[in-house]
Amino acid sequence: MNQPITIQPIGGRVSQWGEGPIFFEDYLLYVDIEGHTLIRLNPETGSEETWEMGERIGTVVPVKTGGFLCAGDSGIYTFDPNTGERKKLADPEAEKRPDNRFNDGKCDPSGRFWAGTISTVKKTGDANLYMLDGQGKLSLKVSSVTNSNGICWHSDASVMYYVDTPTKKIMAYPFDNQTGEIGEPSLVMDTEDAGIAGSPDGMTIDAEDRLWVAMCHGGLVVCIDPVAGQVYRKIEFPCVETTACAFGGPELNRLFVTTGLHKTLQEPDAGRIFVVDGLHASGTPSFSYGR
Repeated sequence: MNQPITIQPIGGRVSQWGEGPIFFEDYLLYVDIEGHTLIRLNPETGSEETWEMGERIGTVVPVKTGGFLCAGDSGIYTFDPNTGERKKLADPEAEKRPDNRFNDGKCDPSGRFWAGTISTVKKTGDANLYMLDGQGKLSLKVSSVTNSNGICWHSDASVMYYVDTPTKKIMAYPFDNQTGEIGEPSLVMDTEDAGIAGSPDGMTIDAEDRLWVAMCHGGLVVCIDPVAGQVYRKIEFPCVETTACAFGGPELNRLFVTTGLHKTLQEPDAGRIFVVDGLHASGTPSFSYGR
């Protein structure tokens, strides 16, 4: 008999807007965008290390040679958690500050960093998705987006999945893992047409190549079969601002979900990290930046 799933808050931090979770070397890395903080959580003990970044930080990934790669208000930069040293690598939309900043991002299977910007004033089409290769060269990959968000890759690296949140669409791009080139996109799902509450935000993929998508303003994570374009499962949370998700734990079978504080609702566990157990699904190892 299958055990029911459990959904529990973990750690003590209440983030203003938790985002960008990634499991790496037994820890969950994530950010509090509006709290200007990078967090490293030990899921086994609930203990947390935090670094005040002095600006909004949209996402973080590990670097193969050590330290972290971050993206936020001031562009893309490396960060050494031991010394606090930063090194700026790219800042393609400096002239649009403070209305634009970097938002979500992840590394592809070859270690390139893909991160996009958001128009914080909701200017349609004023943001973009970029790729930073292992040599530090930045390329524009998808233009005219508004809120660049969830991104992940099929297990054979032949497809890149991507979300521009206001469109409420999950798109699939043919992907060349050797070159980092993408082809013309096709629609995986229009979440509004599918009747799913909220807007698609952060996203991850499991070992069976199903997408797990956090629905911001919807209090949900949905599991989607991208080939059939069908919802496989819905998981409800006790707060509406479910922002992103990632598999982690020793067996990569625990789903960690970041959340944020609603502007008006008072929800006891909003802003916490939730962990979902008993899903009978597992993720894939995360990718680090670098050659």
